[in-house]
Amino acid sequence: MSARTLNRRISAFVLLLCVSFVAHGQANSGYSPYSIFGVGDLSRQGTAYNRTMGGVGVATRSNRFINILNPAAVTARDSLAFMADFSLYGDNKVFAQNDIKSVNNTFNINDCVISFPLWNTSAMMLGISPYSDTGFGYSFDYSDPDVIGHTGNISYSASGSGSIYKLFTAAGITFWDRLSVGAEMDFYFGNLTKTFVTSISDASYNSISGSTSLQASAVGGKFGLQYEQPIGTKSKLTLGATYSTGADMKGYYEDARYSVGYAASDTLYYKMDTLGMTRSARIASEIGVGVSFRYADKWMLAFDYTRSDWRNTGVESISGFSASSPFATSLSEAYRLGFEIVPNRNDIRYYFNKVAYRAGAYYKKENFLLNGRAISSMGITLGATLPIYRWYNGLTLGLELGQRGSLSDGLIRERYFSFSVGVNIFDIWFQKPRYE
Repeated sequence: MSARTLNRRISAFVLLLCVSFVAHGQANSGYSPYSIFGVGDLSRQGTAYNRTMGGVGVATRSNRFINILNPAAVTARDSLAFMADFSLYGDNKVFAQNDIKSVNNTFNINDCVISFPLWNTSAMMLGISPYSDTGFGYSFDYSDPDVIGHTGNISYSASGSGSIYKLFTAAGITFWDRLSVGAEMDFYFGNLTKTFVTSISDASYNSISGSTSLQASAVGGKFGLQYEQPIGTKSKLTLGATYSTGADMKGYYEDARYSVGYAASDTLYYKMDTLGMTRSARIASEIGVGVSFRYADKWMLAFDYTRSDWRNTGVESISGFSASSPFATSLSEAYRLGFEIVPNRNDIRYYFNKVAYRAGAYYKKENFLLNGRAISSMGITLGATLPIYRWYNGLTLGLELGQRGSLSDGLIRERYFSFSVGVNIFDIWFQKPRYE
């Protein structure tokens, strides 16, 4: 079997694997108490390449990796190459509130992308990645003696699951070898389900169960540009900017309450709303700016800033969940810093001199308030891409250590250790044969 045939079969397998994850991976795709609000916990965007550098990507360009954070970056490539990227990530989290602790582990798809040239200095990419995840579960017993003295023991439990995915296609073109512009179309789709049960031990009282279910889709867009300025003969300064338009959600939203007992059960409340008609909500727009400096093919330093305003998007109205009342939408901001170094890409004696080593850090203010307080997250990232076989094929391994929230005022502190594994596929597909 030729190397080209093998690469094409691997690419086809990657696409099928992505479809399988989307079809079956929504139930346990993410877990966080903060995902109870709105459309859930917003996923960390970018491929394993981006994640190992703190999540930067607005101003980074590389012909070795696909950068999905700026559609203008798709033109940084070999004009004859087919490229693909597939990565997975695992989250290991420890939650703490007062003297209570719990642990949860999840595993999910991170991205699945292919990229290929169009004509001369233009190219495009197609891909899918998670946009937000809902996953939580908790329970408690009522302790008020005035209540349980008449009704018996009362317990309350709640849980939620589901994901919203983003399917995207983007194209870009480069002018004058320095200015690159790109545009992207985004299609959001997914399901979110939240349930709760209030159980009463005394059989003369009925228990209450309820659920909310969101089935939504939305169409949005993203625009990006990057400008490269050579400095001397070996260095380049790149400036980048992106703007995501946001998207109005369409679909259905169900809210139901049931009375459940030994003698009889009854529907207390049921309502189905149509998003975009009787109820409106939208995914917020986002702006991003970035700068990167690259010295030869040896090292690069990059910085990104992004801003997204979730106020007045209406997502709090679709939650329909009693526990969400302490939450409110907010302005989200993120600062990211990333660094990459390769000792010697052309070293033929020492393999580890050809490895791309990366590190990064970030600080993010989340898109919600809890009891009027802003929630922030911060972390550091480490990673490396190991060259495999020939050209730019590689295996990317990444680690992330971070924290969200704090223990003050009874809030929940979330500490996480995440790992990511990415496969970079590179092959020459579009070269005309010299001999028939």
